[in-house]
Amino acid sequence: MQEKTRVIAALDQGTTSSRTILFDEHGKVVAKAMREFRQIYPRPGWVEHDPRDLLTSQLESFRAALRAGDISPAQVAAVGIANQRETALVWDRFTGKPVYNAIVWQCRRTSAYCEEIKKEHGERIYARTGLNADAYFSASKIRWILDNVPFARSRAEAGELLFGTVDTFLLWHLTGGKVHATDYTNASRTMLFNIHTLSWDDGLCDLFGIPRRILPQVFPSGAMYGKTSAELLGAEIPVCALVGDQQAALFGQLCVREGDVKNTYGTGCFLLMNTGKKAVASRGGLLTTLTASLGEPDYALEGSVFVAGAVVQWLRDGLGVIQTAADSERVALSVPDTGGVTVVPAFVGLGAPHWDPECRGTIGGITRGTTAAHIVRAALESVALQTFDVVHAMEQDRRAVLTRLCVDGGMSANDFLMQFQADILGTEVVRPAVQETTALGAAYLAGLACGYYRDVDSLRRNGEEARVFVPQMEDAARAEKLRAWEEALGRAMYRAPLR
Repeated sequence: MQEKTRVIAALDQGTTSSRTILFDEHGKVVAKAMREFRQIYPRPGWVEHDPRDLLTSQLESFRAALRAGDISPAQVAAVGIANQRETALVWDRFTGKPVYNAIVWQCRRTSAYCEEIKKEHGERIYARTGLNADAYFSASKIRWILDNVPFARSRAEAGELLFGTVDTFLLWHLTGGKVHATDYTNASRTMLFNIHTLSWDDGLCDLFGIPRRILPQVFPSGAMYGKTSAELLGAEIPVCALVGDQQAALFGQLCVREGDVKNTYGTGCFLLMNTGKKAVASRGGLLTTLTASLGEPDYALEGSVFVAGAVVQWLRDGLGVIQTAADSERVALSVPDTGGVTVVPAFVGLGAPHWDPECRGTIGGITRGTTAAHIVRAALESVALQTFDVVHAMEQDRRAVLTRLCVDGGMSANDFLMQFQADILGTEVVRPAVQETTALGAAYLAGLACGYYRDVDSLRRNGEEARVFVPQMEDAARAEKLRAWEEALGRAMYRAPLR
């Protein structure tokens, strides 16, 4: 590529891999690379990453992406970092050496502690952070490290240690230990950050026993955070964005207006609705969080569906009724409907808005005429129906009807699922041409912060809507589908009384 060409590098640090994607001035992908890293399971329910793997894999993917695009480090106008949220790291502020492995967002080791905290302090935590008191978030993970690693607490209180989510850890190392910072979106997932005052909450820090001095400074997602070490990346490149992965996808979809909603279809689903400058307290079991921005952030409602792509993996690996994930669409379309079959894929309970951890999956409506194709179709429909439940809760909380749903993630490539999603919601479903929306969001934020991109409107003109799925289902058919789903949920969530 010509030497004068400039790109934005998005470092997308996920749960199983580190990726780097280079974007041009039109938001198009120039080159990309990916490196996987180890998952560590010390005990059942515990999940860790080696922090060195996170850093090394991210650096390797960056260098590989430059080689793939024939780009020199000097051609990178800015770096933006999108990352798995909530994962907690603690390291030595002088050497950069971690005192323990990264405790991953999936890790449940602090569940019992969080249940106890929730009994007395759950309402206070939700009122200040918008989060439920849960092991999912960072606060209890930090406390566990300080309480269980020899001398960690005393060293933290002496100012010798630093805490960070993955973005902060990467930034600290990329800048040669010069910058200890995070952004509003990542801070809002720690359970220590007051989303109303936009500051660390002294009361919550005291509750969890976290010294304030180990916490990073907090800035808007798009900001000048510092410059990379030339020894690491080959040039002093401005780092101009830090952002949690789901908020990055929201920004990558340019869902920056009040009422905009995106759904990422991965192993599970993550839905975010921009609620503007108002922090909406959910009555339907949703979380209140912050959006990515270049100034004061907007608020958002967030709901998670535990099982989406995982149900396709189960069809393939558990039941053996499809050979590949892509087969699910073809098999589902081989029958005109589900034949009355309903699938509730509550393999690990139900997420938002039901929050029933004890619920288990069911297949209902089976007859002698039921085939594997009916079950496959019902399983795919269950993903859209779970999404409907979250969207409905968002609509009730905001007292406004959804006008369109922006989608991304691996499962959004399934045309059958996207059409059924539009049908069951009764609204348009928009799938963008660029599916790398998480990385794109980080690139957009970094590019806007450094002047590489002019403004959001110019980014909107860059966008190409690959496909818009328009509702085709009759109202009566939609109502019947939703009635059958409600019945199936009721059966799955029912607990027979002990005799």
